[in-house]
Amino acid sequence: MQLALGAAREAALLGEVPVGAVVTRGEEVVAIAGNRTRNPPDPTGHAEMRALRMAAERLGSERLGECDLHVTLEPCAMCAGAISHARIARLYYAAPDPKGGAVEHGARVFEQAQCLHRPEVYSGMGEAEAAELLREFFKVRR
Repeated sequence: MQLALGAAREAALLGEVPVGAVVTRGEEVVAIAGNRTRNPPDPTGHAEMRALRMAAERLGSERLGECDLHVTLEPCAMCAGAISHARIARLYYAAPDPKGGAVEHGARVFEQAQCLHRPEVYSGMGEAEAAELLREFFKVRR
């Protein structure tokens, strides 16, 4: 989670919402990404989406069933859908997102009958640090 928090800090320095994601396969770090929705403009440039794309390219497969995803914020519905399609084994996220999250809040994507793959989900690792990054980022902008 420390690598994901580092990617979130880098995203904040670029004016992006500070969210970071890391894909691992066992002890191997496969991909690290932070949010990049503003530059270049990309509504799908969430940290999770970018990390999944990088991992799929690096491993040469759209199926990442031997991989885990570590992310600093509860994934939204788009990202949760991509996590399911990629067949991620385990999802670890730091801070909950009652407004936009879709794992334990909102749509609860993995609980839907249409969800074909449900990763194991673990939350709370690094929650205080991830939440503080987000609070500080938005405090400056409000």
